[in-house]
Amino acid sequence: MSIWWSLHLRREAASVPLARRFLLGTMETAGVDPDISFDLSLALSEACANAVEHGGDQAALDEPEERGIPQDPWDVWDELPGAASGQYRVTAYLDGEKCRIEVADSGPGFPARRTLRSAAQPHGPQQYPPLNAEDGRGLCLIEQLADHVHFGNRPGSGAVVSFDKVLKWRKDALLMVS
Repeated sequence: MSIWWSLHLRREAASVPLARRFLLGTMETAGVDPDISFDLSLALSEACANAVEHGGDQAALDEPEERGIPQDPWDVWDELPGAASGQYRVTAYLDGEKCRIEVADSGPGFPARRTLRSAAQPHGPQQYPPLNAEDGRGLCLIEQLADHVHFGNRPGSGAVVSFDKVLKWRKDALLMVS
C-alpha cells in the first residue's frame, strides 16, 4: 500500500509547521519509526522555510487589496496576478520502503544546478557555509538527513527540492511493507 498527498501553501511562516505536522501525522498513522519521521519532518521544515523565504517576489506576498485587487475570501486560490509566486507546493509519497518529498516554488531557482547526491558520497568542507553565516545551512541539513537529495530548477522559474529516505516501520505499523 502507498500514500501520497500534495499541499499548496501560501508563502507564509505559519505554513512551515503546518506542513511538518501534516507529514508527522501521516507517518504516525502509517506506523513509520519515530526517528525516521523526525528526520524527514526536519528536512521538510528546512525545504519549506527556503520556499517561504526565497520562493517568489515580495510583491506577491502583499495583500491583494493593497495592490488594488479585490479579494473574496472563498477564492484564495484563484489565479490572481503574482499568485504563483505567493504559493509553494509540498508533495509526499510513502511507497513501500521509501518516502519521497518534493517542495517546489516559483522563485528565481538555484543559481547553480546542484545534482543528485547519495548519503554515501563524501562531503568536502567547501560545501558548507561558514560557522558564522546567518543562513545557508538548510540545504546542507537536508543532505545530512535524507538518503538521496536533488536540487533543481523548474522550467521557466522556480526551485524544486526533492529528497527521499528508506523507511523503518514500527511493529504495529498499518502500512508495513509486505
